[in-house]
Amino acid sequence: MSRILPTIVGAQFCCTSLWFAGNAVAPDMAARLHQGPGFMASLTSAVQLGFIAGTLAFALLAVADRFSPSRVFALSAALAALCNLGLVLPGLPVAGLLACRVLTGFFLAGIYPVGMKIAADYYAAGLGRSLSWLVGALVLGTAFPHLLKSMGGQLPWQAVAWATSGLALLGGAALLLLVPDGPYRRAGARPAFTAFLAGFRQPAFRAAAFGYFGHMWELYTFWAFVPVVLAAFNARHAGAALPVPLLSFGIIGGGSLACVGAGLLAQRLGPARVATGALALSGICCLASGLVLGTGSGAALGAFLGFWGLVVVADSPMFSTLVARHAPAETRGAALTIVNCLGFSLTIISVQLTGWLGPQLPQHLLLLLPLAVGPALGLWALWRGRRMVEA
Repeated sequence: MSRILPTIVGAQFCCTSLWFAGNAVAPDMAARLHQGPGFMASLTSAVQLGFIAGTLAFALLAVADRFSPSRVFALSAALAALCNLGLVLPGLPVAGLLACRVLTGFFLAGIYPVGMKIAADYYAAGLGRSLSWLVGALVLGTAFPHLLKSMGGQLPWQAVAWATSGLALLGGAALLLLVPDGPYRRAGARPAFTAFLAGFRQPAFRAAAFGYFGHMWELYTFWAFVPVVLAAFNARHAGAALPVPLLSFGIIGGGSLACVGAGLLAQRLGPARVATGALALSGICCLASGLVLGTGSGAALGAFLGFWGLVVVADSPMFSTLVARHAPAETRGAALTIVNCLGFSLTIISVQLTGWLGPQLPQHLLLLLPLAVGPALGLWALWRGRRMVEA
């Protein structure tokens, strides 16, 4: 039993490294394919779109409830790793590349929410702490391609795709071999095309889900545009040489520590309070971004983005805990998956809106201000359902 959580966490890290593999090498691919500055947003949205389609399919078919979650995870990891190699296929046109990113996102739907389902099947008590490690692994995995890219002096950019695909295969195999189905798993007998709606009939589940949606409006757009903001600073200040890939890894990956810390804090305060506090702090960062992005100090910008990178994701495992806790046990896998589906649908709107606003705004100073809408609506949902969510 002692190996279960470390194995799930390690597998989650390995497999979710596929998520931003395209973003980390976007400048190299954009130059090779003669694409403009909007190419990065297209790569991000392609993965998100695939993930949404995947989560919808997995939820409607109740895949994680009907079949062994460990086998679903391992098969999804292998297929996602294969699709990720589309990044390095010679002669692949832009449409084909984006299709590969969509398929990578589709199979990631069998990794991230299914990993949470596996953890919930093992840890009925202390679920918040367990999911904090799991989401922390997702965060670190998401940031990892930027670290690989920062080694550009020693490695060709194609190595990012090969390394992340190899990690995904390793993670899927480890979970399949070392993590059998959990003791709290309840297998579903057949597809239940409306099963995922059962949770939304419960007020506590609704409040947790809508809080999560507000959080998601902000999270992936912030992650996607951290390199853009850092590169824009270098462009605005002659002589500035911020190490964009390395700083991007630190800002995004640092959130993994915040996830673990939030899980420990939730043991004393409860996940609802921790989620509310983190969401409020990240909302303040959204509102303050217009002032800080115009600073002439690279250190001040890095410190601000570093703090934002902590609080923007600290509430993620808390929301996952609340959703899992208040979901009907027999459809927990479908409920977790559909909430992920809807949350990631919002990220496409947010990423595309931010990408469209960029050229319209002076020096990107107000680029991230619209992200404040998400925390505001999430806090409103939590406030309305605070008594039921905290129960």
